[in-house]
Amino acid sequence: MAKGIVLGRFQPFHNGHEHLVLEALDQFQEVTIAVGSSQEEWTTDNPFSFKERQSMIEAWATENKLNERITVVGIEDINDPPNWVEHASKAHGIGTLVTSDKSTKELYDAAEVQVRWIDLHQREQFEGWRVRQSCMMLSTVYDDEATRSVLTPSVPSAIIEWLITNDALYRFLQLNAGPHAG
Repeated sequence: MAKGIVLGRFQPFHNGHEHLVLEALDQFQEVTIAVGSSQEEWTTDNPFSFKERQSMIEAWATENKLNERITVVGIEDINDPPNWVEHASKAHGIGTLVTSDKSTKELYDAAEVQVRWIDLHQREQFEGWRVRQSCMMLSTVYDDEATRSVLTPSVPSAIIEWLITNDALYRFLQLNAGPHAG
């Protein structure tokens, strides 16, 4: 049976990603979650390393009893859109891309890779930058219940627990605590 491929940065894995992966799992027995920008870490747009993102996703898969159906792979950026699909395919293998991202769909369509389009799910709430801004705000709040309360509408519980257990919200404070004059 063919497999589905879900591509993203997952910085962090949020409810929009969860929706996309669950849609892929409804259509395919196996799903490869391809973590893009795998070489990026410790920046405001890419705060987590590939290994951390992999660990988050695996925590979510474990909580949802999906470990046997999901594989997580990393893909480094090459900043070369015409050759991206060939490059990414070396990591994620052959399958059907399941996406809600128009530019990614266009790249895979041009490479004649099968694509299943999934409509965006509450895009305004689940944009990665919004989730990261919430995490930034919470980086100075040392109250796990407050963290759960703020993040629950946009982040799966397994990911929230991963962020708390790994003291990962503190990362956002560190990223924005550059040198100050005076």
